[in-house]
Amino acid sequence: MRSPHPTPAQPHPYSYEEPGQPAPPNHRRSRRRPRRGRVALKAVASLAVLAAFLTLADRWAVLYAEHRAADTLKDRLRLTAAPEVEIGGFPFLPQLAGRSLDSVKVTVPDVAADRITLASVSATAHDVRLDGDGPTSVRGLSLPELHGDALLSFADMDRELGASQVTFREAGHDRVAVRGTLPVAGHDLRLRADVRVARDGERGVGTRIGGMRLDIGDLATYRPGSRASQGLHLTRESAAEVARETRRARAVLAVPSVVRALGVPDSTVREAQRSDTALSRLTGRPEFVRQAMRLNLLDLALAHPELLERLGLDPALLDALSRLTRPVLADRLSLGFQLPEPPSGDLRLRGVHVEKDGIRVRIEGSGLAVGP
Repeated sequence: MRSPHPTPAQPHPYSYEEPGQPAPPNHRRSRRRPRRGRVALKAVASLAVLAAFLTLADRWAVLYAEHRAADTLKDRLRLTAAPEVEIGGFPFLPQLAGRSLDSVKVTVPDVAADRITLASVSATAHDVRLDGDGPTSVRGLSLPELHGDALLSFADMDRELGASQVTFREAGHDRVAVRGTLPVAGHDLRLRADVRVARDGERGVGTRIGGMRLDIGDLATYRPGSRASQGLHLTRESAAEVARETRRARAVLAVPSVVRALGVPDSTVREAQRSDTALSRLTGRPEFVRQAMRLNLLDLALAHPELLERLGLDPALLDALSRLTRPVLADRLSLGFQLPEPPSGDLRLRGVHVEKDGIRVRIEGSGLAVGP
């Protein structure tokens, strides 16, 4: 039996609706959007992979070029070790194609400079011009401008100049303190000196040494030089001990040249030689100690070796000290050096200062070239 209310017919899926009715969803169009998104994502990923590959290739080319440059510099500059080369700017390959690099930094360790070794020389060149067609065929470099510095380390100076017995330390922006011991004729003498460093011309560092002294224990001090204050002199302690000891005091007064240097009248000396009271009166004066300290014992070394032995001094040591002149001692402590003259262009110093680790020198250059 039929229902009195028939079910309305369902519209055909491809039929059109009456105006004002909502359109059915288009499932085919919604399925196309994710596919387009995946294509775009793949394109972006491909570009990222390509960029990474190009970056990797560029960095590989930089590393290869740096390695080749280090080997070339070692051979052409006759270095003991290959320098560290760092090429600046990114990307590198376009710079190579244009035969011009933004900057090149070179750090060279252990560079020989006269009697000493520079711990490191570091310099950066800008607008470097290449002579060659690629990283494997670079024949030379042109360096229009270069800036850098060199370090003369105290550790190297202690090893090369001090032989583990003398140390060098900072004593101011242009001063170095030298302290240690120096073996002379079988005796270890305490060494003190102050070295002042300064630029010497356009390519050199010069040193001026002052305050040099060698202490023979607490007995005497040797200051090389020809002035009255220089030479070998008793310390205040040993001069006071001579004044207190009768035997040493009479030994000193027995030498006419010493008596004249002390400024003691002959009558006073003769009386002091006969009477202990007169001797004590003479040596007990404050002036006697000061006068004894002014005696240059090197003047007595040859003529009166017995007096030196009574004072506790080894004649062999005094003979060695007489040959250890100021120039000889200063040469042992000299820190000066000259930068090598480049085959082309100009290389010069622009500043010297002392810091905690050593002596640092500022370097400038122009018109330099490294070629076959």
